[in-house]
Amino acid sequence: MAEVATSGTSSATSDQLLVVIDPVARRADGESVRIARDVLRAGAAGAKVCLPDGPEEFARALARRGSRRPVVVGDDRALVRAVELLHRHRELAGCALSLVPVGGSVSLARALGVPSGAVAAARAVLDGAERRMDLLVDDSDGVVLGALRIPPLGSTSPERDSADGVPRPWLRTCRSLVRTLAPARPPAAPGSGPTRLRVEVDGETLVDLHQSVEAVSVVPGASGTARVEVRPASVGAEASALSAEGRTITVSGAHFRYRADATVSGPVRTRTWEVREAAWGLTVPAR
Repeated sequence: MAEVATSGTSSATSDQLLVVIDPVARRADGESVRIARDVLRAGAAGAKVCLPDGPEEFARALARRGSRRPVVVGDDRALVRAVELLHRHRELAGCALSLVPVGGSVSLARALGVPSGAVAAARAVLDGAERRMDLLVDDSDGVVLGALRIPPLGSTSPERDSADGVPRPWLRTCRSLVRTLAPARPPAAPGSGPTRLRVEVDGETLVDLHQSVEAVSVVPGASGTARVEVRPASVGAEASALSAEGRTITVSGAHFRYRADATVSGPVRTRTWEVREAAWGLTVPAR
């Protein structure tokens, strides 16, 4: 892992920064990475830049940050990885993260209030304010920052252009050609459509195993709660969605996969998520 100690001629913040540049971001958009690094160097004296080669070095860089404020340059997956690492070391309470979104998927970052441009996001790191937000934590110590979907939208395993997440236009073209020449797919396998799940919110059953469901979604609700919506499978007329708000959500029944932020997990037979109020902080533009 390359580490570069840098200093700038002026400082817009008294914080010492640890800038961790995710390798996927470096491969996906090196120019935006360079711009973000230059803005941060100019605005924060003594900023330290780390260039980890993979998840293990990424984790070590965060663990060795000392009193420095961590700044992640990367996509939604890099942000979730950083929050999860800090959560598992029980360091979220005293640590405000910053993010410069660079890479394939940055929709979560935008939803959380982080500017999408490299310059604007880097300036928010220097001049912004910490915003405390709720966190969904599951019974395997995984975290959810935004939305949770069962089953994952689109498919049970998201199609990517490459293992590292960097777009490959030529690969998409080849896939399109293969789909055109290949025979039609057979009917979907059992379990790919409506399924039977029990969904409980704060111990109260919202839907039970006798009712097939098309989808379950969990999104942030009022402070300290999550909003749960279940769409039952319909026969004939469309069935009305069922909804509730609470602090603890348990889903069980048939094996299911779920999308939490940018990652698909499972299959599992049961999973419980708990809302941790104001559990983590993210630097966003000052209002």
